[in-house]
Amino acid sequence: MEAVPRMPMIWLDLKEAGEFAFNAASAVNVPRDFEGCSTLRKYFGQLHYLQSRIPMGAEQEAAVPIAWTEIFSGKTVTHEDIKYEQACILYNLGALHSMLGAMDKRVSEECAAGAFTYLRDHFPHSYSVDMSHQILNLNINLMLGQAQECLLEKSMLDNRKSFLVARISAQVVDYYKEACRALENSETASLLGKIQKDWKKLVQMKIYYFAAVAHLHMGKQAEEQQKFGERVIYFQSALDKLNEAIKLAKGQPETVQEALRFTMDVIGGKYNSAKKDNDFIYHEAVPALDTLQSVKGAPLVKALPVNPTDPAVTGPDIFAKLVPMAAHEASSLYSEEKAKLLRDVMAKIEAKNEVLDQFMDSMQLDPETVDNLDMYSHIPPILMEKCAALSVRPDTVKNLVQSMQVLSGVFTDVEASLKEIRDLLEEDEAQERKLQELLGKVPPSQGSPPPPSPGLAEVSKECSKYMEVHQKASFTNTELHKAMNLHIGNLRLLSGPLEQVRAALPSPTLTEDDKQVLQNLKRILAKVQEMRDQRTSLEQQLREMIQKDDITTSLVTTDRSEMKKLFEEQLKKYDQIKVYLEQNLAAQENVLKALTDANVKYAAVRKALAEVEQKWNTTVQTLVASYEAYEDLMKKSQEGKDFYTDLEGKAAKLLEKARAACQAAETNRQQILEKEMKKQPPPRPTAPKPALQKKPLELEAGGLDAGDLPPPGSLVLPEL
Repeated sequence: MEAVPRMPMIWLDLKEAGEFAFNAASAVNVPRDFEGCSTLRKYFGQLHYLQSRIPMGAEQEAAVPIAWTEIFSGKTVTHEDIKYEQACILYNLGALHSMLGAMDKRVSEECAAGAFTYLRDHFPHSYSVDMSHQILNLNINLMLGQAQECLLEKSMLDNRKSFLVARISAQVVDYYKEACRALENSETASLLGKIQKDWKKLVQMKIYYFAAVAHLHMGKQAEEQQKFGERVIYFQSALDKLNEAIKLAKGQPETVQEALRFTMDVIGGKYNSAKKDNDFIYHEAVPALDTLQSVKGAPLVKALPVNPTDPAVTGPDIFAKLVPMAAHEASSLYSEEKAKLLRDVMAKIEAKNEVLDQFMDSMQLDPETVDNLDMYSHIPPILMEKCAALSVRPDTVKNLVQSMQVLSGVFTDVEASLKEIRDLLEEDEAQERKLQELLGKVPPSQGSPPPPSPGLAEVSKECSKYMEVHQKASFTNTELHKAMNLHIGNLRLLSGPLEQVRAALPSPTLTEDDKQVLQNLKRILAKVQEMRDQRTSLEQQLREMIQKDDITTSLVTTDRSEMKKLFEEQLKKYDQIKVYLEQNLAAQENVLKALTDANVKYAAVRKALAEVEQKWNTTVQTLVASYEAYEDLMKKSQEGKDFYTDLEGKAAKLLEKARAACQAAETNRQQILEKEMKKQPPPRPTAPKPALQKKPLELEAGGLDAGDLPPPGSLVLPEL
């Protein structure tokens, strides 16, 4: 994936400044480069210094009309407020960074996100549509997503660990999902106008694309850990998500199509190789994707903060002599008091949150999955797909059985032919040995067997070769039958009524007490979440109060000696929300104690549910594997039939050849024996043996001497 073509990025247009009352616009019309960013930052800082000294805010004495175009409508929007000028400059700073970030060097997205974040948090949202809260949130998530995307590119180029790359890619998906939610909001869509569809289409495509990249690298991690079943499902999921991205990429530029084609080559190759290896080598069960731990994003980018008073950025304060600094200094002191209050409260919140997070991690209780009873009430979609596919192929099992029966028949015929050939050869060898023993050339049971005739030698050689091939193929045939027997029952089940499939899936059996324990645990987990949500809400309220708390006007009219008292009076406004937060934090101990007790009672139920869920997943995976094995079994069965049909023809020809050769050898032996009989002298008259006239000669295994042979025509031969 290191050489994958880059995806295009979204960038924002700059706002245009209207006429200004005092002088022609200069600082607002900047070049589209980093020097332009520097100019905007300096101008923004000096505006900040100016507005804190001269009353140029809304409805103040020195306020002047300030005009800027609104991006989406092109209309000119005018406000008599110096903060409007600051807001527009800040917007252009973010837009210019987005423009530079979309260029080939791919930098500046974090700066853009920082500018839009500062604009959202420190300025009114009613100035113009393009600076509304919804649009700024959209811009922030787009910029953070693109910044994370750039980090992902670098991580792949640097060959970082697969799991880290997967988490970085998952975070890209998270940022783009947030942006997509904003784009799908009807109010935001109406504000954006026609560009909303283009942005939404690109972002949706990227969500699926980077989800595919995340699962690709999760598959690579599984490969590194030799978890070959997990590797297959991750690569399959990556392939599915990439196909969705391709569907959404219609009409996108060629750079997008190139990236998708390149990625398809990578993921497709990985998936095919992993599946083949697992099917034929590792044979690991392929888990369902939802049974694996989800990939959590790793947010490694952040919105870079904007500091309007940083002299390294803004330069010296050119308005330092215009206004006394006493009020400004006092305001800074008050801001520090507010910051101290926030730090104290946040320290307590973070400490409690850390304890809560560690406790929940140790419990391993996910409110979303603690009660998974609903999954057992229906057949999972993946099995429904397989059942539906088999319903239109009713002869699936029949075809497989018939195919295997034909294979078995051909296999048996081959084996019978080879056995008959072997028997003929052994019989011929025995007859040849008997002849040699009869002629006295080979002592009984001694020496090596007599050499066969050239014709039989060739038959023996061919038979040995066919036997060797047959024995090797026999093992494969046996394994194929085992595989068929393993899957045939599951295929029959999937081909049958859905009620039978549902009945074959394990399901938990809970008593009323078990159900009560489960409900109690869910209730307490809901309390935990309620406590979290309330804590987050109170924290947000406190932050908003502090952000809006500006007592500059009061400080100007307050004597320095009264400043401390004024601070104390002003800070009392936070007492009520601090009490609520303290109550929330104090309640945590009781909630966690109740959760501990509930979890103890839940242990037995949890174990039972986990065991059933494991069996359920295993059963589903086994049934799916049987369905997916059908085509492979049919293919291998056909290959076996073709192989044995060919071998059967060869064996039949060899059998005929063996019969002819054995017949020729038998004829030859008979001729040899007759010649030998004619060479023998007549019997000795002095020692007649009447028994020879009545009973055939019994030949001993030790052979015959010349004087022991009976006269020609009186020998009875053993059947050879």
